Amino acid sequence: MSFLVLLLVLWIEKFSAWRRHIQQDGAWRRELAKAEANPKLAQRPWALMGLLVVLPLVLLALLLAALEPLAYGWLALPVHILVIIYSLGRGDVLADLGPFRDAWRRGDTQGAYHVAERDLGLEADAGDDLLQQVQGYQLWQAYQGFFAVIFWYALLGPVAALAYRLLALTVEHASLPALRERAEQVRHAFDWVPVRVLTASFSLVGNFVAVSRVLLHELLSWEISARSYIDLAGRAAAEVPATDDGEAGVATLDALWQLVVRAAVLWYAGFALWALVF
Repeated sequence: MSFLVLLLVLWIEKFSAWRRHIQQDGAWRRELAKAEANPKLAQRPWALMGLLVVLPLVLLALLLAALEPLAYGWLALPVHILVIIYSLGRGDVLADLGPFRDAWRRGDTQGAYHVAERDLGLEADAGDDLLQQVQGYQLWQAYQGFFAVIFWYALLGPVAALAYRLLALTVEHASLPALRERAEQVRHAFDWVPVRVLTASFSLVGNFVAVSRVLLHELLSWEISARSYIDLAGRAAAEVPATDDGEAGVATLDALWQLVVRAAVLWYAGFALWALVF
C-alpha cells in the first residue's frame, strides 16, 4: 500500500490544490505558543518536545492501529495520504524562486538581494555568494520538503513522516532557544541517513566521480549538517559553477532542479521495484 500512497500523493500534489488546504499549521502553532508561555514547561524542553511532537505521533499511531485491521487496511489509506501531504514541505520552491530568477536574469543584483531576503530568508555579502546560497536553498527545500518525508514514510510509515515534519516546524517556529536546540539535535539524527541516500542518488543520476571526490571523506561524519551535505553533493553532481551571472546563473538553478527530478524518478523506480519483489 505504501507505493500506492506515494503515487496518489504525487498526483494530488501536482494536479490539485489539496496540499495548501491540508497543510494548516495554525492549531499546532497556537499550542506551541501556549506551551512556551507556560513557566513550568518553558524550563523543560524535552517535556515540550513530548507534548508537541511525541503526543501527536502517539495519537496517530493509535488511530492507525484501530483502522488497519478493518477492511484489509483500506480504511487507513486516506489517513496515510492526509498525513503524507501534511508532512511535505511548505510552499512551492519554484514559485518562491521566481522573483529571484527574474532579477538575476536581468542583472538586477540589488533586486536579487531584496527578493532573496524577502522571499527566501537569505542574506549574502557578494553576488556570487548569493547565487550559491540560492542554489543551496533550492536543494535543501527539495530534500526536506519531499525526499526526507517519503524516505521515512517508505521505511517506517506515516508516524515517522509526521515526526520529521513536526520536528521541522519546531525548529522553524520555536521561540525558546533550548527547545529549538533539542529539535535540531533530533532532526539532525533523522536527516543523517536520508541525506546520504539522496546524495548517492545524485551521484547515480549526475557526476559520480565529482560527488565521490567532494564528499567521500564526509560520508560517516556526524558533524556536517544535512544542509551543507546536500548543497555540496548537488552542486558537484550537476557540475554547477557558483559564479555565473545573468542567464547562465539562472541555468544553474535549472540544472539543479533537473538533478532533483531525476533523483525523484530514481527513487520512485526503486520503490516500485521493491513493491513488486516484496
